[in-house]
Amino acid sequence: MTIIAEKIQKVRSDIDNVCLACHRDPKSVLLLAVSKTRTDAEIREAYTSGLHAFGENYLQEALEKQTLLSDLEIEWHFIGPIQSNKTRAISEHFDWVHSVDRLKIAERFSAQRPPHLPPLNICIQVNISGEDTKSGCHPEELPELARAIAQLPGVRLRGLMAIPEAEPDSERQRTTFAKVKALMTQLQTEGLDLDTLSMGMSGDLAAAIYEGSTIVRVGTALFGQRT
Repeated sequence: MTIIAEKIQKVRSDIDNVCLACHRDPKSVLLLAVSKTRTDAEIREAYTSGLHAFGENYLQEALEKQTLLSDLEIEWHFIGPIQSNKTRAISEHFDWVHSVDRLKIAERFSAQRPPHLPPLNICIQVNISGEDTKSGCHPEELPELARAIAQLPGVRLRGLMAIPEAEPDSERQRTTFAKVKALMTQLQTEGLDLDTLSMGMSGDLAAAIYEGSTIVRVGTALFGQRT
């Protein structure tokens, strides 16, 4: 077994154990491999070890990898900040976008999604910790934004994404993630058909799963420290 395969097995075991502890089906949590700055060889190795969903932050880097890995049936997720001049390429080459935080970007995705492809899956990024350095809409702006995006053709609003402020205490991690879950629950009670919470990374994966995460975005724990 390769080092990456061993790390994948360890993270999957951690997810299984957390799900068991909070009475969730492990299949309800997607392990999204954050592959930014990783080589196509590393991604291929992770794919052969059972991972089929990969998250990229940098468009040009991702497009190059997609060309090199075109023989694999990878589900590509864009998880980085979005510039308006990059929306066409993202809409043409990705299955999911986790980092939509304003209507203008969603409208561009809607207009630019190729008609032969299924709707682009979208998560709204929420700045749940109110950090000036983080992208994301403010929680009070979320309901109006979500309702508007849900009406757009060519895209499908799936749920919310959050990157909370780093916090070592697991109970405080859970408190923050619970706020994101509450925001989605409120949108669901208003009639929006949402099923996805993209939250939790290598350092707060367990707390996120306890609070309902359906996609955990893990890089370092799978591939090791970036060089």
